[in-house]
Formats: sequence, structure tokens, C-alpha cells
Amino acid sequence: MTKLRSAKWFVGGVVHLTDRCRFYERHRHRSKNYIFAIFQTSIGQMKLFVSEGNPHCLKVLAALEVTGVHCDVQYVNHEERVVPFLSRPALPALLLPGGLHLFSPNAICRYLFEVSGQDASELCNRWLEWEATDLQPALLQFLHMAVLQGKGSEVSKVLQGPLNYMEQSLSKGNTPYLTGEAVSVADVVLWAALYPVLSDPSLALGERTSVKAWFDRGAVMHSCQSAAQKVLQGKGLQGMKIFMQRQPAPQSSQCRGTQPCNSNPAEESERVVSVEEMEAASLTWSKALTACPLATDRQHPILPQEGKRNLLVTSALPYVNNVPHLGNIIGCVLSADAFSRYGRLRGWNILFVCGTDEYGTATENKAREEGLTPQQICDKYHVIHSDIYKWFQIDFDFFGRTTTEKQTEIAQNIFWRIHKHGFLLEDTVEQLRCENCKRFLADRFVEGICPNCSYPEARGDQCDKCGRLINAVELREPQCKVCRQTPVVRSSKHLFLDLPKLEAQLEQWLDKSTSTGDWTANAKQITRSWLRDGLKPRCITRDLRWGTPVPHPDFKDKVFYVWFDAPIGYLSITANYTDQWEKWWKNPNQVELYNFMAKDNVPFHSVVFPCSLLGAQDNYTLVSHLIATEYLNYEDTKFSKSRGVGVFGDMAKDTGIPSDVWRFYLLYVRPEGQDSAFSWADMALKNNSELLNNLGNFINRGGMFVTKFFEGIVPVMELQQEDKTLLALVGWELQQYIQLMDKVKIRDALRHILNISRHGNQYIQVNEPWKKIKGGDTERQRAGTVTGVSVNVACLLSVMLLPYMPAVSQTIRDQLNAPPSCVNTMLQGTGTFVCCLSAGHRIGTVSPLFQKLEVDQIEALKKRFGGQQPAAVPAAAAAMASVNGVDPEKAKQLTQAVTEQGEKVRALKTQKAEKAAITAEVAKLLDLKKQLALAEGKSPEPAPQKGKKK
Repeated sequence: MTKLRSAKWFVGGVVHLTDRCRFYERHRHRSKNYIFAIFQTSIGQMKLFVSEGNPHCLKVLAALEVTGVHCDVQYVNHEERVVPFLSRPALPALLLPGGLHLFSPNAICRYLFEVSGQDASELCNRWLEWEATDLQPALLQFLHMAVLQGKGSEVSKVLQGPLNYMEQSLSKGNTPYLTGEAVSVADVVLWAALYPVLSDPSLALGERTSVKAWFDRGAVMHSCQSAAQKVLQGKGLQGMKIFMQRQPAPQSSQCRGTQPCNSNPAEESERVVSVEEMEAASLTWSKALTACPLATDRQHPILPQEGKRNLLVTSALPYVNNVPHLGNIIGCVLSADAFSRYGRLRGWNILFVCGTDEYGTATENKAREEGLTPQQICDKYHVIHSDIYKWFQIDFDFFGRTTTEKQTEIAQNIFWRIHKHGFLLEDTVEQLRCENCKRFLADRFVEGICPNCSYPEARGDQCDKCGRLINAVELREPQCKVCRQTPVVRSSKHLFLDLPKLEAQLEQWLDKSTSTGDWTANAKQITRSWLRDGLKPRCITRDLRWGTPVPHPDFKDKVFYVWFDAPIGYLSITANYTDQWEKWWKNPNQVELYNFMAKDNVPFHSVVFPCSLLGAQDNYTLVSHLIATEYLNYEDTKFSKSRGVGVFGDMAKDTGIPSDVWRFYLLYVRPEGQDSAFSWADMALKNNSELLNNLGNFINRGGMFVTKFFEGIVPVMELQQEDKTLLALVGWELQQYIQLMDKVKIRDALRHILNISRHGNQYIQVNEPWKKIKGGDTERQRAGTVTGVSVNVACLLSVMLLPYMPAVSQTIRDQLNAPPSCVNTMLQGTGTFVCCLSAGHRIGTVSPLFQKLEVDQIEALKKRFGGQQPAAVPAAAAAMASVNGVDPEKAKQLTQAVTEQGEKVRALKTQKAEKAAITAEVAKLLDLKKQLALAEGKSPEPAPQKGKKK
């Protein structure tokens, strides 16, 4: 049964666990009926506050009816504050015994289902998160349009994406409900959320037959009908009019789902600014700049400092033998760099380290391909990586590598400590060996059918589809990915990390870290999925030659498995930076560790590596904040170096597009909540609209006005209400930016930078300083104030832009001749927008910051990086080859084609593409496999399945 470990579980309601939640935790091993019966005797004092016409209340009342939980229901008006510590009304709200509140609708529904003995599965949790982050913004926008503006027909546009996603998921799952054969909390929440829309007969669902069937099943349930009647009083959408009139207009431009900030800014509603906000902003504006060391000045070695926030930031170590593509760059190093730069602006003491991961089978194979030694390969590609990151302006404090003496020393020390404390096991395991390649196969070089979900392209260590761990010998129909031959099973003795023995320590640490730190939702979900079924011993040795040697005499011919060894690279890289590395890595009370990575690396950073350090029992610093992105795709497919598809790090600088523009766009489409895609057309659009016409236009206009109208001298500024309104708006956007960046919401924070320049452009447009400068003294004074305020907003933007576009940020400050201390001042506290460029300040030479990306330029780049699909080999020619004998050259080409087509199929499945699209690509894959069989002189008919040995 799910543990109620912390208040975070309730997503916005409880300050700490109630006694009854602790009871629930203590008795979680009992039957659900037992717990439910006990709860029913003790929760009579629960009280649920709801209001008529509030669509969120429909959810909780439906959940109450479905679960049968007894509690008092009290109807209040929309404006009543029933949660005493909130400054705004929050309904629905559930008052728990002891006086604590839940006030998130989904959290209340989950709570009711949990105490009734109905667990929420991982799939159920994903649906609830999707409802809150994707469906609700679209629903609120629709309800605003339909109820208040009478634009009900617009539903096809506003809700098209979410409804299509539901249709695809329901039809693919082929079950009557969202998570299976029975109603779950996800069904109740989504049904109630959609009821006001889908129950209106004028709003047809069209071809979405699966959604319609699912919704109709809920509509006939008495509990759902009863809840709808209580909330809407049979009035349909109009039953919510009073409630909707009290809600702020939704911002359609908020980054939701897979699409970041693409809507028309003109559709956003203007934020209303209070007099108090204006006066507060005006007071802040009048403060002096902070006099302290520059955020960009660093004295090495950087060590933890008393009284400061000490952050150790790591980016997942890139494999040395691969040239990183844009997805690798945004998933790890660029995200970590943006956050590190921001943290320095905040005055935090930060050490940012990374390096190349150089051991393992992949390096050996690359060396074989290029006719070099593994060390030569590492030396060659380490330089390539380093040059790429320098071009992207990744500001590491130290960029190292894992093939060092420090790596061997620290890894072997951790190994012996784990051994000493009894957390290692010995066992003889069966491994796959490729007789053709004459080597044991590392996990990543074997592929086959997943034994759990039958996914046809599971790796030898983990299935990408179901996420479960796999032993390579468990795969059905395994193949060596190098030569495509079937490997054989051989026995070998290995060492295992005893994860079950460490599981209790791990869970205790995870409870604290995930509740107090900023772990992304996917990091929490992936970690929970590993723990759900219980941990199993994990092999930490491999039969390879290129790796950190195992120091145990019984295993002297083996090396450490890369996922035991590689994360220790963070420590050894820091040790190569400073001999005082333990002040960072053995100092958990003073140091916060941030790990940045893509989601596929999460379990090794949240389970395997922490268990290694816990087992060593040497007071190691464990991760406090685990930041994982989803995947960035290229256009409508995956990056592929061999096919020439996508932009790789060493190619970006040859496009003629500045690295700052690359940084901006990659951070703009950063896959924070879901997979996203790089698009040339969208990159051109964002460059030309957001950078050139919005941000660049505003900054350039202010500076040019100072130069043209005031001889390069910032004029006297006499603030009026309109100016103070702008200061308040800008100050609010700055606060939002800081709150989001503090939580590592890098993509969402960027929206507030662009909002500020939009406010600035509108401010200039309304006040028309180019006209007022030609008028009398009063109008000239007004022109001066508008111009002076504008260049000061530009100065603020230069600071906020620094984590995203460091070169552009510096250029703006150079053009404005801004005092260096402005960098330190603006991001202090919750945001400090002061007047940095006071009257009399002389600015520098102003020039345009950005250039337009032309259509023909973008089309040429799209074609250049679009790659070439392997030409299909005519079936007749393939058949002739099989008659005349094996065609090794053709077989080699087709082997590559099969690999690439398989990756394409996997990408489509991961992206949950349309079934027809997947079927078409699978057909191509099967055809290529037949051609390959013929080219190898084999029968294209599938071989009969061999029976397993008993």
C-alpha cells in the first residue's frame, strides 16, 4: 500500500503528517478493509468545503460518492477563506482532524481513494499529473471563452490536443477505463473535469469514439450524476458563470505540454497593478546599487564557505566516444550551465564540474573501428567535447575525465569500504558471449525482446518501454548489436552490490531528499518505479579490459561496471580540480548537490550511486536536487550521426548562427515536462519574433533614443503613475523569474524575460517619445522619462539574460556602459529592480543585437541536416544475391539500415505517434530485415522459436 511519507504527497495542502496518516503508515501491511474500517471510526470530524458552480468541487464530490467515505459537506460562497493561512480563497478544501487542510482538488480525491483502500498506480499518478499540467490550462481557457465570451464553438481548437491525446491513449490501451478494467481516481478526476464540456450536446466529440465511450460510462454512474447536479444545479455551463467571473483570465501563452510559449502575446490579459505595488516598485527603484564582489569574479579553488549557500552542480558525464547532439547538450551541460550562472548572480557559492566518461565497451569498440587504442580515442574525443562546450559557452569550473589515477584511487576505496561493511555479494552469472566478436557482450551491445512487456528492441540492461531492469540472458531472441549474430550463454563469477540490504537506508534518505529538495516529477516517478517491486542485487563488475581494475584478488581480470564506476567520476574530477575535494563530497550538512541529466540516467543517480555511497559509510554528500529532462527530438525523428540527421555539437558553429541564439532556442524548447522537438522553422520564428522583433527591438529603441535625442546622456526621469505601473509590472515579472529559476524551471522562467520586453515595447509605443521630443518642455520631459526608464529596463534584461545568452548579456551592458555592480544587485532577495543608469549617465555605442534568419537560409540548413535515408534494395536484386552467394557489402549497408529504422520505430513509439505511422515504419523495418537475411544468404522466413532448456 502506498506510503503517505510526507506533506509533499498532497501537492499543496498539508504542512506535516497527521496522526491518522502516521497510523495509516504503521498499519499499511494490514488489509485494506481493516484500515478502511478503522478510518471510518475516526474520520467523522472531516469536513469538506465546496461551492456551487465551482468545477473543481465536482471532482471531490464525485470522489466522495464513489469511495463512500463519510465526512461532513459544507457549501460556502466562492469568496470565503476556509484555509486560514492562505491569503486567497481556496475551494474545495478538506479539513482533517487536528485542524490541517488539503486544498488541492486532485490531492483531496487521492486522499479519499487512499483511505478507502484504493491505491493509485503509477499510471494513475501520471494521468493525474497530466490533468493538472496539460488538461486544466486548456479547460480553463475554454471555460473562460465559453461561459464569459459565448465562444463555445472554439472548443475544437482549445481542447483538440488534450482530447486527441486521451483518444489515442484509450484506444491504444483497449480498456474501458484510463488505468484498466476498473474505475480509478484518475477516471473520476478527468471525468469530472471534462463533464461541463462533454455533457453539452452542442460540443460534439467528432471521431473520438474511445473518449465518448469512456465519458458515457462515467455519465451513467449515479455518483457522478449526483455530484454534477449538486455543483451545476442542472444549468450546464451557465451554472459556472458566477465562479468564472471571479477568476483571472487564463494566459494562453503559458508553456504547456510539449509546446513552449508559442501563442500570440496579444491574447494575454494585462495584469492589474495595485497602488501598493506601484509605490513599492518606485521605492525599490530609488535604492542604490549593491557594492560587493562581482558575481563573475571567482577565486580558484572554489571551496564551501561558512554562512553561504554552497551548491555543488554536476552535469551527467557524456560518453567520450560520441559527439554530443543538441538533445545531449540541453539535457545535461547547457541546463546545468544556465542554472549555475543564475546561482552565481544570486550570490550562491557554486562549484560546477563535469567531464568525459571514458571507460567501457563503447570506447573499446570505437577504438577498434578507428584503429586506435582506447586511450588514444579518449584523448581525441575529450578534446572534441571540450571544444564543443567552449563554443556553447558552458562555464565549467572544471571539465575533467574519468581515466585518471584519482578515479582508480577513489573508486577502489569506495569498493573496499562497501566490501568491509558487508554490502557485496559474489555469484556466478550467465552472460551472453558473441562467438563471432569473441567477447562477452556489454548490456548496451545486446538487444532482444523484453521478457516483461514483449517490446522488440529492449536493451540488455533495461527496457525503454516498460522501464524494468533486465538481465541480458532474460531477453528473448537476443542479438549482438555489432554483428547481429545470436550470442551464446556462458558462466562467469561476479560481484554484486547488495541493494536489498541497503534498501531501508536508501528509502529513509529518499524520503528526506525528495521532500526537501527540488526533484523533477519524472525523477521521482522513475525512482518510485524502481522501488515499487523491491530492489535486487546489482552486478558491479564486467569481463572487460578497458575500465577501472577491480582490486580484489579473486576478480583481478575484471573491471568495474560503468554504472558503478562512472558516477564516482564526479568525485575524482573534483579531486583533480582540488586536493580539498572532500570539503565538497564529504560535507552533507553544508553542501547541496544538484545533478543534471536526461531521464534515462535517473535510476543510476537516485538508486545505484546513492546506495554505493551509503554502503561506503564515509559521510558522503548525496544528491539534494535531481533535475531530469525528457528527450529532445529532431524535427519528427531522432538524432542520428550515421544518417546525418540532426545537428551535432561540432556542426552548430558552422551554421553561421551565434552560439547565444542556439542557447536561447534550446532553453526555450527545453523538455522540462514532456518530450519536445528541435524545429528549424520554429527556431527561425523565435529568433525573428522573440529575439529580433521583441527583445532586440525594445533594447535597441531605448538606447537609440538616448543617443539620438539626448546626446548619449540618460535624461532626468520624473516618474508618473504610468511609469510606476511599468516598474510594478517589471518587478512582478522579475519575481516570477526568480521563483521559477530557484526551482530550476529554466524554460518557464524565460517567458518572463520576454514578457518584460513586451511590456517595454508597449510602454514606448503608447508614450511615443519620438513625437514628444518635438513638443514643449513638458512633453520633452515626458520623452526623457520614458527613454530613461526604458534603458534601465534594458539593463535589467541584460542581467536576467545572462544565464541564457551570456555574450548578448555582456554586449547589452557594454552598449549601455552599465556599472558592473548592476549584475550583483538585480537578483537579490525576491528581485531588486533599481535605477542603475541614473540621470547624467553616458551610454556607449548602440547597435542591433540580432539578425534575421531568412527563409532560404533555414531551408538550406534543414536540407543539410535532414540526412539521407538508406535507399531500399530491390527485392529481386536481394533474391539474386542469395542465389549467387552472400553479399557482405550489401549486408553491411542493410545492417546499418535495420539499426537506423529500428531506432526510428522506437522513437515513434516513445513519442506515442499515430498507430498508422508506427505500422508503416514497422513494415519498412520488416522489409529491410528480409533483405538483410537474403544478403547474408539466409532464408527471409522467420526461424522457428527454440524451446528453452529445462
